Amino acid sequence: MSIEFINPYTQFPLTASDDGLKENDRILFPLVNGAYRVVTDNNYTENFGFQWNRFVTTQIDKSTNLNISKNRFFAETAWDKDDLTGKTVLEVGSGAGRFTQIILDFTQAELYSVDYSNAVETNYKNNGPNKRLKLFQASIYELPFAPAQFDKVICLGVLQHTPDVERSVKALIDMTKPGGELIVDFYPIKGWWTKLQAKYLLRRFTKKMDHEKLYKKIDNNIDWMIKASGFLSKIKLNSLNRFLPLCDIDGTMPKNLPYRQLRDLCVLDTFDMFSPEYDQPQKINTVANWFRKYNMKNVWGGEIMYDNGKAAVVKGIKPITV
Repeated sequence: MSIEFINPYTQFPLTASDDGLKENDRILFPLVNGAYRVVTDNNYTENFGFQWNRFVTTQIDKSTNLNISKNRFFAETAWDKDDLTGKTVLEVGSGAGRFTQIILDFTQAELYSVDYSNAVETNYKNNGPNKRLKLFQASIYELPFAPAQFDKVICLGVLQHTPDVERSVKALIDMTKPGGELIVDFYPIKGWWTKLQAKYLLRRFTKKMDHEKLYKKIDNNIDWMIKASGFLSKIKLNSLNRFLPLCDIDGTMPKNLPYRQLRDLCVLDTFDMFSPEYDQPQKINTVANWFRKYNMKNVWGGEIMYDNGKAAVVKGIKPITV
């Protein structure tokens, strides 16, 4: 099945070529370094461009010889690899391509992968060229596809970083074809204590910092913070780790990682905590109700375990109308 492209700003049809997306033989959105560029780099995701162009392979399973991304992807989606053969999958918010790699390597799906930042260049380095992959730098709110075409739509690790989470959910539902499935995950909010931690206490300052300066500050302090976190966990004071300006090692990292890999992941995840313009955790029921509001059926929401991690996930099917 071929996907129809449209100009998201005018709704006029587009044609894909080796040079870019064309309207009446005029290139509107050029193909640059493996990705169709529907937006410029100057947007609220500049931190992610910086992040993924620095941490090129840190989360890529085939480079780390770990199965973190694979285990998370299949735990959250529960997809049968063989059932995806020939299906169209839309991935929104692909970053460096950790899940792009899993879809390409373990299924025969046709993948359309989108990121708002120039991390699409890193994704292409990690996963391209591949005849089953098409990459786009575009906004979740202005995707270059005609609506309701994709068999599967996923948005993993992204929703909380968008300006309007409900609008983001609706945009993803709009892309899902009748009978198709949408799966999202996001940071959950469980109560008033969710934001009583170093990340939310410090983000008002760190998100305004120069990215290079923030990265260096984290890198220069990561070793003592890892030791402090380990000590607090060892003496059963794990609850105090939330006040360290460090990612949640106990709740997200696989056990018994070599220190170099643990360190790299901690620097990456801590930068990911403090640098985004938006960080808006959501209640699982709230997101599930948005699915229902926009007419999705068979909606399920809950927490899914994978390795040492836990994800808040909502899934739904777009009904087939007669």
